Amino acid sequence: MDDDGDMGALVLPFRASGDPVATADAFVEEMLQGFANQQRARSLNLATIHARDRQVRRFMEFCGSMPWEWGPVDVEDWTTHLVSEPRPVATSTVRAYQQAVALFCDYLVDPRYGWGERSMEMFGSHPVQIFHEWNTTAHVIETEARPQVRPLTRVEVQRLLDHADERAFQAYGSGRKGWATAYRDATLFKVIYAFGLRRREAAMLDVYDFTRNPAAPEFGKYGVCNVRWGKASRGSGPRRRGVVAVHRWASEALAQYVEQVRPQFQTTSPALWPTERQGRVSSHHVDRRFAQWREELGLDPLLHPHCLRHSYVTHLIEDGFDHRFVQEQAGHRWGSTTALYTGVSGDYRNQVVRQALDRAFTPPTERPNDEPSNEDG
Repeated sequence: MDDDGDMGALVLPFRASGDPVATADAFVEEMLQGFANQQRARSLNLATIHARDRQVRRFMEFCGSMPWEWGPVDVEDWTTHLVSEPRPVATSTVRAYQQAVALFCDYLVDPRYGWGERSMEMFGSHPVQIFHEWNTTAHVIETEARPQVRPLTRVEVQRLLDHADERAFQAYGSGRKGWATAYRDATLFKVIYAFGLRRREAAMLDVYDFTRNPAAPEFGKYGVCNVRWGKASRGSGPRRRGVVAVHRWASEALAQYVEQVRPQFQTTSPALWPTERQGRVSSHHVDRRFAQWREELGLDPLLHPHCLRHSYVTHLIEDGFDHRFVQEQAGHRWGSTTALYTGVSGDYRNQVVRQALDRAFTPPTERPNDEPSNEDG
């Protein structure tokens, strides 16, 4: 509050230094700390806050200048660099990077924080918003996934799971050390497919995350998978959901693993997929194991573990499960997202078209008694 009783802009304490470079560096650190504090005040996830801090620092390193020296051309040069590397950054990733720095600029130019005034006093310049509609990546299509990435066919899924089982059985039969690890990984991928899980959702499962489903006692103790580490949105914490079992073979395989194989790791951790060093498997382990089996089977090199989740959604739709049920199982907020995951086969599409045509052009008197007529209102 100033002498006139008015609320002034928030001014953070600043420790002056005789070295201009050290002064500028310290001032930037204050800016970044203030930006982080603002996000914490909004209860954003710490991982989101740290990721944005990294992107701002990387952008500043690329520009070789301070925030009050940035201009729109820096955005354009940076974006061009990102998409021109030997391994170009995906469009969705470029947008996320741009958004992180743009939010930082929004924070700096907000007069309530006083950064502009202090920058002018100290350096004779002030930060501006350098991102605008003509130099940022727009989200103009529903999905930006590579069209080559697709669900696995049922035959491919079966080959993958059979191959995993075969490796586990060979390791066990030969008495080799590590047979429990091979069995663990085989069961892990069964669970990923049978419950439609993301890599991290599966890796973070604990034993107690499975419960009975009173409506389906045939699945035993593994009737519901309670996902605690679902994909977060807008900086929030992990989203939770319950995925009910629909494949009895998967629940049976999981029960056998938990009761007979997992104890071999002699762990006190509740992790469902423990490692020999008493940790838990990581998302990167899932990637590596899938890539190994994919190469051994000669499958399409563009396939990755998330394709199993697409396969799960697709196969449920083909098997006649209600679209809303599938959406809830997958944890999608919008049905359109589930639709993007679905890659039904040509045979299935032809079957649906044939049934629709038969219903449309078959006279009511010739339809089966249990088939409703559109003329009934």
